[in-house]
Amino acid sequence: MRKLSFEEVKRKCLSLEELEKLPRNPIYVIAHNIRSLFNVGSIFRTSDALRVKKIFLTGFTGHPPRDEIEKVALGSTKTVPWVYRRNVIEVINLLKKENVNIVALEHTDCSIDFQEFEYKFPSAIMLGNEYDGLPDYVIRMLECAVEIPMYGTKQSLNVATAFGIVGYELIRQLKKGVK
Repeated sequence: MRKLSFEEVKRKCLSLEELEKLPRNPIYVIAHNIRSLFNVGSIFRTSDALRVKKIFLTGFTGHPPRDEIEKVALGSTKTVPWVYRRNVIEVINLLKKENVNIVALEHTDCSIDFQEFEYKFPSAIMLGNEYDGLPDYVIRMLECAVEIPMYGTKQSLNVATAFGIVGYELIRQLKKGVK
């Protein structure tokens, strides 16, 4: 085994022209009231890796162009479709009207382990504030929530890290053909 060089890894990546010809995965992201612009950049970068359909930035979540976002996003703000909408309720209603299943990544009284949940596609993962999570009025609008089991003393992971974990579970199930 040997580590691939930067050039070898880069050759495996899609060009922007190749990316634009491919269908996007039926996965949306709703990032509501994300405080850290670095987390927003990380969500963009992971969304590029997952080839998500679209990111909705809502509430007071920062949005491009911002140097802090770009520092982490590394250009993915240009490769992932996104939109900023202050009103999260409008975004939820829009996606519901398009039959998108919206899943909260949140601790609730009925959250399911993210690996045991059967995602239906198209799906949207709803992410909340780093400290407060999702507001109650948003949770009441959704039908399901998933959580990542925690085996140590902390109750949660960084929002961008948690999105990456759940995002790859969505891709795994999508590739398996779970409807």
